[in-house]
Amino acid sequence: MSLDWHGAWMSVIHHPLFGIAITLGAYQLVLAGYEKTRWVFLQPVLISMLVVIGVLVSCGLSYVEYRKSTEILSILLGPATVALAVPLYLNLRRIRQLFWPVLTTLVVGGVLATGLCVALGWMLGANHMILMTMAPKSVTSPIAMLVAEQIGGVAALAAVFVLITGVIGGIFGPGLLTLARVNSPEARGMALGLTAHAVGTSAALQESEECGAFAALAMSLMGVATALFLPLAVSLVA
Repeated sequence: MSLDWHGAWMSVIHHPLFGIAITLGAYQLVLAGYEKTRWVFLQPVLISMLVVIGVLVSCGLSYVEYRKSTEILSILLGPATVALAVPLYLNLRRIRQLFWPVLTTLVVGGVLATGLCVALGWMLGANHMILMTMAPKSVTSPIAMLVAEQIGGVAALAAVFVLITGVIGGIFGPGLLTLARVNSPEARGMALGLTAHAVGTSAALQESEECGAFAALAMSLMGVATALFLPLAVSLVA
């Protein structure tokens, strides 16, 4: 009987849909807890990631098997990102009205977000490879990994810095903006999207549709600007 139970359990954890089930289940569970408590440290991306890691370790599943079973979620990231165009379209008139403030925020905020990170790393004694890996930390992982590899960094480590940046921004960003008396949904959205990419955009969408629209805009523009100008800036400095 115990052998039958063990075999059934092995069939469940090695089922192709098991990875998807624990991923979506963990996120929805943590998200429900966050929405109920509004506790900032119950950040859905961070806590659900820890829950999934715990389940994988306790079940003895390898990352390779987990990743293979969740490939469909990676495929759906593209359409999910494109779907951010919906709040952008709905707030297009307001975005046009604030064209110059948006452009100014992108230039100043983008330079500071990248420059201060590199400067802090340099002052703490980080080598060139680490500095180039940290530089694209404020954009989404696919862009950051490509740019980091292009300018002399490590793609896999760049994804880690992107994750850390997004989680920290999602946890502390809204509170810091409130503390600084930044109440405009446009300004809050730009700040969150510019510095904390997709996680910041998710936090902005929880505040309001308008805030989420400007966060999505900032995230998109920051990604394009980083991909275009960061390699150029590094080549000019080197």
